[in-house]
Amino acid sequence: MLKHTVTLYLSTVLIWGSTFFAIKFQLGEVPTEVSVAYRFALATLILMVWCWLRGLPMRFGFRQHLWMLGQGLTLFGFNYLVVYWATSDLTSGLIAVVFSTIVLMNIANGALFFGKRTTVSVLAGALIGLVGICFVFLPELSSLEVDGTTLKGMLLSLLGTFIASLGNMVSTRNQQANLPVVQTNAYGMAYGSAALAVIALIQGVPFNYEPTLAYTSSLLYLALFGSVLAFGSFLTLLGRIGAERAAYAMVLFPIVALGISTLFEGYQWSLEAAFGVTLVLIGNILIIMSPGRFKRFYQVFRPAGSRAT
Repeated sequence: MLKHTVTLYLSTVLIWGSTFFAIKFQLGEVPTEVSVAYRFALATLILMVWCWLRGLPMRFGFRQHLWMLGQGLTLFGFNYLVVYWATSDLTSGLIAVVFSTIVLMNIANGALFFGKRTTVSVLAGALIGLVGICFVFLPELSSLEVDGTTLKGMLLSLLGTFIASLGNMVSTRNQQANLPVVQTNAYGMAYGSAALAVIALIQGVPFNYEPTLAYTSSLLYLALFGSVLAFGSFLTLLGRIGAERAAYAMVLFPIVALGISTLFEGYQWSLEAAFGVTLVLIGNILIIMSPGRFKRFYQVFRPAGSRAT
């Protein structure tokens, strides 16, 4: 079980970390709303074919479809749309910093909707990880000029992150109600892509296509790996270890993205970035550490004067 959980965690982080690079090939002739709609429509087709080949049950009640719709709109629709809107006002690094706050949002929403109390190790790990991400993107944060455009981008990023956190809560509820992850994702992605397509139609955005190898291959990668496999891994992980621990993948995958950028885009590491990565890794250890182990760790390293005599 533990080995499988670690595999799910690493798969989520590594795949989503690589999607930052793949998304660059999606930016061009095709409007972003349409590209995201294409991505989830293709992911829906892949999942539907998989369900058909495996003979998985696909009939669900109206109430169950409503919850699948909620998951689709929050995880595969509106959150992406709002974050993409924010990219016109903020850099991807700043958006990554804002989106990493989903760890704290999941902790708060988990307490609000499910009455779930977090542990000291999870909260400490989340805070340390967020500080680490800020150090990684310190150059962008230090050069940030707060004006109307920047504030708009920050608010949109926070809104998109909050919608994604609500999607995590809906997925948690769906798994507690024994809705299967694969079929729920298939229908949810169908609803999400349909919603994005409707929004694009309302905006009068053209549904064109860029017939290049770069665009097509990146679209296939984002649909199969970035959507089908990564979301399947993440939501399964969410059901196993809880939303607050699973969401820490959102703090880790920007680090993977920077690693890929180092290899293919010439990213230059600074001392602040290296320190930030170290903090993120420490936060990760605290997040996955069991409460009992954290307590023993604290007892060993706390100041001698504070120990019981």
